[in-house]
Amino acid sequence: MPLFMDMHDLGEVTMADVAGAHQADLATQDAHGVHYLRYWVDEEHGKVFCLVDAPSAEAASTVHREAHGLVAANVYPVEEGV
Repeated sequence: MPLFMDMHDLGEVTMADVAGAHQADLATQDAHGVHYLRYWVDEEHGKVFCLVDAPSAEAASTVHREAHGLVAANVYPVEEGV
């Protein structure tokens, strides 16, 4: 399945905020064949990055939309390196 990296530009955000949103993603993802794998938070710049295994970028976005409404500003197809 393809990998995607999404980027959220949230302004003010904390690691705790994102941890809660990630749990909501995990509770929602199976219905869409999506698996959120990891996330990174840059509190200083209000950025969040999520790595997701999904059939499409739209499926990944649907999970965010349904789980908590925080849809990514950009979604990029990526390949994992060693």
